[in-house]
Formats: sequence, C-alpha cells, structure tokens
Amino acid sequence: MDESALEGLEGNIEGPGARSFRHHVDDQPTVEERLAAGKHLRERVPRNAHAQYQPALDRPDPVAVLEEQNRTRLPDLVPVRYARMLVSPFAFLRGAASMMAFDLSGTPTTGLKVQACGDMHIANFGVFGSAERNLVFGINDFDETLPGPWEWDLKRLAASVVVCARYLGLDTTAAEAIAKGTVATYRTAIREYALLGHLETWYAQIDETAILAGVHPAERPGIERFMRKARQRTNVQVLAKMTDLVDDQRRIVEQPPLIVRETQSETGRPIAEGLALFLESYVPSLPEERRVLFGRYTIVDVARKVVGVGSVGTRCWVLFLEGNGQDDPLFLQVKEAQASVLAPHAGRSRYANEGRRVVVGQRLIQGAPDIFLGWGKQDAIHFYVRQLRDMKGSVQFEPAKVEPGAPGFGEYCRLCSHALALAHAKSGDAATIAGYVGRSEALDVALAQFAAAYADQTERDYESLVHAARHGRIRSAADV
Repeated sequence: MDESALEGLEGNIEGPGARSFRHHVDDQPTVEERLAAGKHLRERVPRNAHAQYQPALDRPDPVAVLEEQNRTRLPDLVPVRYARMLVSPFAFLRGAASMMAFDLSGTPTTGLKVQACGDMHIANFGVFGSAERNLVFGINDFDETLPGPWEWDLKRLAASVVVCARYLGLDTTAAEAIAKGTVATYRTAIREYALLGHLETWYAQIDETAILAGVHPAERPGIERFMRKARQRTNVQVLAKMTDLVDDQRRIVEQPPLIVRETQSETGRPIAEGLALFLESYVPSLPEERRVLFGRYTIVDVARKVVGVGSVGTRCWVLFLEGNGQDDPLFLQVKEAQASVLAPHAGRSRYANEGRRVVVGQRLIQGAPDIFLGWGKQDAIHFYVRQLRDMKGSVQFEPAKVEPGAPGFGEYCRLCSHALALAHAKSGDAATIAGYVGRSEALDVALAQFAAAYADQTERDYESLVHAARHGRIRSAADV
C-alpha cells in the first residue's frame, strides 16, 4: 500500500462522524486493508517507542500549573481541591490531568485520533443506567473530552493503574504486571471491535452479564452487591438523602462548604433570574421529545455542590425538581465546562460552548448517555447538565476497602481497558488501531514500562504539592 493510501486511512476525527462520507462502497477500505495500514505505522512509530518517559526540559512546575488553573475557579473552594489532592499520589494524579496532558504531548503518537476522554484513569469508570433501565459499565467523566491521540488515553489509564496499585500496597513488579494485563485487554478488545459491523459496535455495551462473565467467582458476590446498590441510586433515593421537610416542602439540606444554598450569582444576579436564563439556553439542547418530558417538572430548590477531585472549584449546581407530586423527584447536576486540558496540545474544540463539547463527546463514546444530557450558558459560563444519580455507581480506591492482591483489582483494571477500547472503537478507526497494536505483547510491555516511569513522576509531583502545603505556598482545607 502506498503512502498516500496510508494517509487516507489515518483519518482524523473532526467531531461527530469520525470518517468522511464516501459515495461508493469501492472507496471504503476493507478491514484487512485498515489492519495492514495500522501495521505499516509501526515502521514510523515502533511500539517499543512508547516505553520511554523523560520529563521535558521546559516542563512547568506542577504546583504552578494547578495555581494557574485555580485562577478561573471559585476561590473559597480551591483549598478543598488541594486537600483532596494531598490525600495520596493517586488523588494527585486524578486532579492533575492538565500536567499529564503536557507530558503526553511530548510522547510518540501514530497520528490516529479518537474522541479521547482526556482524563482517563481507573476512577473515571463505573456503572450507570441506560435509557432502557439496564446497568452498563463505561467511562463516567467527560469534562476533558476532545478528539486526540488514542495513545494518550491508554497511557494515562496504564499510569493510573500503577499509581493506584502502589497506593493500595503493591510493589512495583506486581503493579507493572497489572498494567501490562490492562494494555493486553485493550489490545484484544480493540481487535474484536474492529471485526464487527459499524452498527454492531455502536450498539455494543458492557452490560451486567458481560461484567460478571469477566469476574473471578470469589469476587462475584461483591460485584452483585455493588450492582444492587447502584440500582437503588435513583432520584427517589436522592430525595431521602439530600432533602428534608421545611414547612411541608422538601428542600435540599445544606452541608457547608460542600453543599450550600446561595441567593445570588457571582455577578450579583438573583439565583432565580440566572436560573431562568440558563434554562432558556439548556432546553433547546435537548431532543424535542425530552423537552416535553422536562417541561412536566417544576424547580423546587437549587444549591451549589462540590464534586470530584480535579473539578473542585468549578461551578456546580444541583437542581431539585418535582413532577407528578412529591414522590416524583428529579435531580439534575449543572456543571461548569471549561476548555479541555487537551486543547493546548490537540487543538481547540470546534464548539463555541464547552458544555456542548462535553455532551457531544459523551454521546459519541459512552453509548447510553443520560436522557437529560444537555448544555447551556449563563453569565458567560458554559455548563452541561446530567442527572445527579441515575443508577450510577463507582469503585472507591482506598487501602482499607480494596485488596489489591486479590484477583478483583486486576480484573477491574482490565474491565476498564475493555470499556476504553469500546469508546475508541465507537469514535475512531478500530481496525487501523488494532493493526498497529498487533497480537504480540510488544505494546503491553512498552506501556507497562511507561506507566512505571510516569508513576515515579507522579510521586515526585505529589511531593512538590506536599512541600508547597507544608511551607505555606498553598492552603488546603485543613489549613482554613
């Protein structure tokens, strides 16, 4: 195959609809041709080239990167963000997507693009309810999504495996072995999806049956309990947990500084007025039939809420609505969307509204997005909207709660990489990626080595944050 044909097969994603429309079937490269094109890319970017990580000579101070991000965040919540990142190197990695995006931008890539998550790590997966009310497993955080190299997602995922495994008590050898297995699962899964029809891939989901099929028998009772608990995480459950009766009317319970009720926005606009303006921009982003459904609900209360690790300090609100009486609640999360951390390295989003960037990316790669997923704008702040809880559940990684030596941890990491492969298959050219990654362990070994090196870097960066807190450069919530 000549070089010009190869370039045609490398197709970049320019947004929804990754491949350009072809008028004739004869113009469509076959799976075999795309596999061959991917294999050909190894001549330009050998798979072992991904093993190396060396910090760039102009690498910025990681604390300075966080400080720069905080300029656009709510000042009173910045200490909460630092406090959460100071818990462990794994917590630091979760909050330092911008720093790793810089580091990844200097690593080799094949030029093949997908709709990248942008903040890929093992705590950004979980179960959620599909529109058909089935539990499915997949990526659950899309704040940083943007078209970008598939390698960046996979490298960050592998690095997170090693960082988390060390945090949970594994030695480096065991952690690298799990990272290697994680990459191997991605490599196998992306080839499986490459051989499916496009519609079959689009409809593919990792459902409860698939989750349990990949679990060690000893772990199944725990996984089944986890899924039962997720099914109970509905709007009705939130009603009992987050609200209380005040003068015979349900109101969101404040938990300062994490959940607070405010009367006006930063610009001085009354909350009710600002909310009305926001809804004017949000509702048109919904499909018409969802607008009818949403219109049957009335807003009862609203409060500001702190969420996540890396997102702390961005604006986030919880809307409490009622439909057919007090037993028909709906809770929506309205979350600020800023520019993706990938944008300085992969290019700006094609969308003027960053909330729309998040929503389109989620719809493209998640497979079963929230029925109220939409976007809007208020006082020049971009937001996206989703249900606060909709049969959602995620694993908590704490030494007291996870036994990394048990088969469950490695299996969970492999499940995450399977979900990542599915996301990449939905948004990119699975066959060309599959041709590149191949059938051997070459990429597995390389990325396990990269992951260990980057885990060392993360631990150094974490110590820089600890030093900054100890010497008063930053203030954590414990200091306030």
